[in-house]
Amino acid sequence: MNNSVDFSGRPFHFIGIGGIGMSALAYVLAKRQLPVSGSDLRPNHITRKLESIGTHIFSRQEASNLEFFRPRVTSGVALNSQAELYDANNSTLPQVICSTAINTTNLEYKAALELGCPIWHRSDVLAALIADYYSIAVAGTHGKTTTSSMIGYMLLKAGLDPTILVGGEVNAWEGNARLGESRYLVAEADESDGSLVKHAPAIGIITNIELDHPDHYETLEEVVDIFQEFAQGCQTLVGSIDCATVRDRLKPTITYSLHPDSNADYTVTNIDYRADGTTALVWEKGKALGMLNLRLLSRHNLSNALAAVAVGRLLGLEFGEIAKGIATFEGARRRFELRGEVDGITFIDDYAHHPSEIRATLAAARLQARPGQRVVAIFQPHRYSRTLTFLEEFAESFTHADLVVLTDIYSAGEPNLGQVSGELLAEAITKQHPQVVYQSTLASVCEFLLKTLRPGDLALFLGAGNLNQTIPEIIATLCEPAKATS
Repeated sequence: MNNSVDFSGRPFHFIGIGGIGMSALAYVLAKRQLPVSGSDLRPNHITRKLESIGTHIFSRQEASNLEFFRPRVTSGVALNSQAELYDANNSTLPQVICSTAINTTNLEYKAALELGCPIWHRSDVLAALIADYYSIAVAGTHGKTTTSSMIGYMLLKAGLDPTILVGGEVNAWEGNARLGESRYLVAEADESDGSLVKHAPAIGIITNIELDHPDHYETLEEVVDIFQEFAQGCQTLVGSIDCATVRDRLKPTITYSLHPDSNADYTVTNIDYRADGTTALVWEKGKALGMLNLRLLSRHNLSNALAAVAVGRLLGLEFGEIAKGIATFEGARRRFELRGEVDGITFIDDYAHHPSEIRATLAAARLQARPGQRVVAIFQPHRYSRTLTFLEEFAESFTHADLVVLTDIYSAGEPNLGQVSGELLAEAITKQHPQVVYQSTLASVCEFLLKTLRPGDLALFLGAGNLNQTIPEIIATLCEPAKATS
């Protein structure tokens, strides 16, 4: 069996192709005219987009799916039109791609083992793509999606036509991936399962380091080890020294910081955080480059923009080109995404699921809120392990909210060991916050919000699970009285 991912024409089959990371890889491979199929039990707009570019999607996970690209011949006539995509005399089976979410009991996975298919983790495919380009890989506990999307957008606007794979959807390229024609690739590099160490980009960025995945790591030290190994594989390492762990344990080649007295290579002064965006004067090694205008809110996004500036300058872009691109970047979906405004109530969707992310997102919401406007934080905890590990940190992360509404924990496939619950978290937050309400189901969350939200509220939906699915229902219900009277 080959010991490396094959981009020469052998088919790819993705088990769970609809996931945000898997679908990005499948999209790029399909756009490179490689034969791609995949299965997913829950079809969505992402799988429909993949189908539109020629990817075959199965709605069941069965062993027979692996036969899709093998020619079926009757009386010398190939019945499978897809078979022409590779040598009809080659009886090799597809390369099977899995994520960490696919376990050994999966029927397709078991069949792939029995048939002798090459089986790769999704990170192996990403690592092979990173090796195939001049690559920029963005890592870090927080800010990966925004930073990688911003860098990709900046390069796109500068005419460098990059290939992009990110962990969120961006309107500029209508999804989570695009195939460019240049040698540049921008990718989000995930540390959640330790696979970060497989990547060896030309430029690596580390935004920050915290413990975020206690289902995989027991200590922060284990997380640091993974980032250190990743750093060793980068030709050039760009890092935020506002994170003490990055500063002291990784010692980046190129540094950035929001503090002008930090001696970072890139820093800022004259910062103005406003409700409609952020401006700052950018400095490069003691020399003023110019003003940066950013549509995104708050400190964490200015830091992300500094990382993009550092990368742009590494690639030889003039600051004017960099600033022009960043100024029109609107962000990725589910990153403080405006979902609508009804009856004077503003609905925001955000992926924040770690205490640090919640604090930063609520700080941005408070910045945007008008005088007297309530910030209502609606939070769905993500994973039992994360909720239990960071129970006290979560309890202290809602200070910028006027009202906190919690629902039960989104398991993300983890077993419930009975150690923690959404109700227990609500009790912990109540010790730190005067206005906390627990609603056990999404249906009861909807019912409560419809009774409680009032004109002027900023309703911020937080979490990496399925809480945001309630937003359209709430908006539609609020619109009904208006329809009745129109």
